[in-house]
Amino acid sequence: MKIKNILIIIFVFVGLYVVLNFRDHNFKRAIDACVAGSQKLEKPMTIEEAKKFCKEKILTKNK
Repeated sequence: MKIKNILIIIFVFVGLYVVLNFRDHNFKRAIDACVAGSQKLEKPMTIEEAKKFCKEKILTKNK
């Protein structure tokens, strides 16, 4: 019983570590895709402007 409980605790901590380390992965991918898409517009933005615009739009959409 004791070894089983220790393994469960270790598994939970490893799972939390993985989830917390990779939670921004999708957000970064969404911003990269938005920046790439903004370069295809008639009036292209600079990369910094596009990142700022995309972050604002993505964050307001999630709330």
